Amino acid sequence: MSFREAAVGVGGGRPSLVGVGATAVFAGLSALAAVAGLWKVLAVSWAAFLAMSLAAVPGARGVASPTRLVWGYGLAAGAMVTSAALFLVPQAIGYTPVVGGGGVAVGLLAGYAAHTVGHRLVHVDTPFDATAAQISLHALAAGAIIGLTYAALPGLSLVLGLAIVSHKGPVGYAAARRLRDAGKPVSVLLVPAAGVGLTALPAALAPLPAAPAFSAALFGFAAGVFLHVAMDFLPRCEAGSEVAQLVGDTETADVHAALDRLRLHAVGSTALGAAVVLLARAAL
Repeated sequence: MSFREAAVGVGGGRPSLVGVGATAVFAGLSALAAVAGLWKVLAVSWAAFLAMSLAAVPGARGVASPTRLVWGYGLAAGAMVTSAALFLVPQAIGYTPVVGGGGVAVGLLAGYAAHTVGHRLVHVDTPFDATAAQISLHALAAGAIIGLTYAALPGLSLVLGLAIVSHKGPVGYAAARRLRDAGKPVSVLLVPAAGVGLTALPAALAPLPAAPAFSAALFGFAAGVFLHVAMDFLPRCEAGSEVAQLVGDTETADVHAALDRLRLHAVGSTALGAAVVLLARAAL
């Protein structure tokens, strides 16, 4: 199961006290981060929180639009691929090429291993919804990486962090829609919404080794992980996909025609997401 597939299967049960608690801790950490002057990490953390929370509103209302979902995933994927390639890969290679390149490979494989092994959570009986736990773990891990990269290089562009968390919007939308369909409350999404900030803010305060090899490994690993996530969000418009389920997952001429049109939207959305980051990078 991919992270995206886990996202759209989130469930919750009764209103989540864990979600409310996570939000309260996130607010407290935000106050400490403001005192420490961690404005970029703070902005990225709140962008992630607001993107998932606000996008959950139309999802909770039962709005089901395959075109909207394709554009949400495509914009996020294009922005994430381009940001990782522009901001993280050059840093990794610039410090130590071999270690940085190895870090990219390890990050890609670690991302694959995490969501593959994480599928086991679906089969474990826990009081906290399994797929919600999987998404939350993903958010916590991503937040730690974001915090560490900005701690290692505070001059990194804010565009990088915002592009990396851009997928929180479509995840919140899709997850809330499935929660509504299952007759479950959406408040559990507060946990993964706050998850980036819960680890990014403390990680940004951590003292890090100054060795070039460490920095190369860190930036390479971050690039690999985020490239993996971005590839997972590339819109898929074929039979059996999430998009096809919204269109009508049947073998009819109308469904095939609709999927063909959505493939054009998929290509256009990823290209636009990449172009936005390229333009922002050129304007820096």
